[in-house]
Amino acid sequence: MARFQSFSEKSSPSQSAPRIALLRAALARLNYDGFVVPRADEHQSEYVPENAERLAWLTGFTGSAGVAVVLKDKVALVVDGRYTVQAREQTDPAIVTPVALMETSAEEWIAANLPKGATLAYDPWLHTADGFARLEKAVTKVGGKLVAVDANPVDTIWMDRPDAPQAPVRPHPLEYAGESAGDKLARIRTRLGDETCDALLVSDPHNLAWAFNLRGGDVSHTPLPLGYALIPREGRASLFFNPAKLTSEVGAVIGALADSLAPEAMGPALDALGRKGAKVRIDSATGAIALVRRIESAGGIADVGADPVGLMKAAKNSIEREGARRAHHRDGVAMAQFLAWLDREAPKGTLTEIAAVEALEAFRVGTGALKDVSFPSISGAGPNAAMPHYRVSNKSNRRIGMNEIYLIDSGGQYEDGTTDITRTIIVGEGTAEMRDRFTRVLKGVIALSQAVFPKGTSGAQLDTLARQFLWQAGFEFDHGTGHGVGSYLSVHEGPGRIAKTGTVPLEPGMILSNEPGYYKAGHFGIRIENLLLVEKRDIPGAEREMYGFETLSFTPIDHRLIEPALMSVEEIAWLDNYHATVDRLLAGEVDAQTSAWLKEATKPLGK
Repeated sequence: MARFQSFSEKSSPSQSAPRIALLRAALARLNYDGFVVPRADEHQSEYVPENAERLAWLTGFTGSAGVAVVLKDKVALVVDGRYTVQAREQTDPAIVTPVALMETSAEEWIAANLPKGATLAYDPWLHTADGFARLEKAVTKVGGKLVAVDANPVDTIWMDRPDAPQAPVRPHPLEYAGESAGDKLARIRTRLGDETCDALLVSDPHNLAWAFNLRGGDVSHTPLPLGYALIPREGRASLFFNPAKLTSEVGAVIGALADSLAPEAMGPALDALGRKGAKVRIDSATGAIALVRRIESAGGIADVGADPVGLMKAAKNSIEREGARRAHHRDGVAMAQFLAWLDREAPKGTLTEIAAVEALEAFRVGTGALKDVSFPSISGAGPNAAMPHYRVSNKSNRRIGMNEIYLIDSGGQYEDGTTDITRTIIVGEGTAEMRDRFTRVLKGVIALSQAVFPKGTSGAQLDTLARQFLWQAGFEFDHGTGHGVGSYLSVHEGPGRIAKTGTVPLEPGMILSNEPGYYKAGHFGIRIENLLLVEKRDIPGAEREMYGFETLSFTPIDHRLIEPALMSVEEIAWLDNYHATVDRLLAGEVDAQTSAWLKEATKPLGK
């Protein structure tokens, strides 16, 4: 049985009709014609506590991104390319209409469907200033009115809504953080001076955790303490936490740096700054429009822009980099044990997707250092692997069949680092089509791994490297190539990313995933993922400061799905060298049976 993951169905399409009917009745009593329900909490987090899962409770859709617009006679659920299949399967088609984001945004749908002159309501704690502006523009197009609610109407009808989390906040030791909180605060204050801001309101819990060297447990799989921080350019910082979360140990740590206040004290603190005419930076990505209005209504200036902590956090220091290497080495041992076990068990025909997840988690627990998984494992066989963010449940669980692809995307949370890795395995024999697609994905992984690029290069400029071989054959994948990864924080971390929309320049110390894929709906899916560390490259005679990548993940890539004829001599050399390194790093730390499997799995291609 898995310790850190559940496979129960948390929602059902049947819940849509009665709950949306209740919401419509509540809206009618308030004289609203519609309501916007984003998949968000007050911090705009990707992973939210159970009491903030309003979208899932209302519609049945459990993906990590999406927004529902509930009108009197129709409901749209707007999701991105990762969740188009899942949205159709988890909702009642008679009540909810899934809408693909790449074709129509929520705002475009509102402009096309909101009746002329209608009133659309929204929760100001669940939308950023930019998000509000887009909503307002859409509603104005039809002569409508956008109204903020004082209390979220979903909460008023959700009778068994869970309580807000109260997990203890704990210190993150300097041996893992690599920099004291005091030094981090000094750097933040310097940046505030550079940007002529009087204070920074930290609304992103990841940034709060990093800045003050704290960790918590308010969110599944990510060691976050939910709260806010106010960091003035001059003077003492303030942290706003539920007092029940603070132990005497962490209270002493916080007390040396900041005042610890109850959440209710944040509003008056913002009012005080506003009355002084202070310019307060509000994070454009996570700061709620409610915060912007609070500052402005008191006479202050809400400077909506990037929280400078995000970029500081993304560039890992030398201690964090070394911790990441240790964590990935440890995780590689667990992965090798798992894949060796999988090769023995899967051909028997009885192994299920859930059993595979449980086994992998057990191997990670066996390292003695696992704190949690870094996200619910994506364990998909056959057609389930074709859904990029498939989540196996007791209902969807299927056996891994012969001559079938199995995809496992998983990771671990260790105090010295966060891991994320995907491997695609063939059980039996793959088809020529499978080998062709797998090899094209692999070629993209190799091309990105070998990239050398000048300072100032963004992820968007590198994204094509991973897609080019799929494009050449007329194929594409509808997700980013790579996301940032935290240091014992979120497995999805900004602001750096490798994607068509990745505009932030990559900097040394950033950890990013490299995970192109191919998905044939209803048949099979392929993804290969390693994590990369951005590093400086010393190139003799170079006229620019140049960067490249260090590969952090070391786990065999399945030879049996490779078509060698599609590989260049240089690509084969990269793969052979990678596998030689995998064997060298791991062979001495696994049992004899796994070591023998590892020797075979890492042999040079074609031998």
